[in-house]
Amino acid sequence: MFTATTILAVKKDGHTAMAGDGQVTMGNAVIMKNTARKVRRLYHGKIIAGFAGSVADAFSLFDKFESKLRDCNGNLVRAAVEFAKDWRSDRVLQKLEALLILTDGEHLFLVSGSGEVIEPDDGILAIGSGGNYALAAARALAQSTNLSAREIAEKSLHIAADICVYTNHNVIVEEI
Repeated sequence: MFTATTILAVKKDGHTAMAGDGQVTMGNAVIMKNTARKVRRLYHGKIIAGFAGSVADAFSLFDKFESKLRDCNGNLVRAAVEFAKDWRSDRVLQKLEALLILTDGEHLFLVSGSGEVIEPDDGILAIGSGGNYALAAARALAQSTNLSAREIAEKSLHIAADICVYTNHNVIVEEI
């Protein structure tokens, strides 16, 4: 799966921030857009979701996940597990190429089409091409500074953008 973007979520001191860059890359060589919004709020603003992967696939997944949230009365844990089951077993959904990070401020999950629903031990998750750079930066900042979740997420995305050609400095942050 080619995930040319960077999405990072940081949970710290009762706050969770999710940041994403705005670059859309066509193939391996052309930047098509600099201001895409890959982090958004769902379910009446109570859930923050970020995606890496195909944009059309991600929008389909957001719609399906929001429907699952409604079915589960906004319960993120239940909705994420049920959604992962559907994604893994549905023939149409299986073909969708994306990864999602989901949070309600209390829980933080990475959800994939192969059935993973992963909650990190340290409250930090990252996906996409620049994900490992942002993850390393966020872990270092969380351990060695007093920065807020939002500040760590934003600074880490900028560090990733300095390293990863599929990540830009047009960072969007949502906090819950």
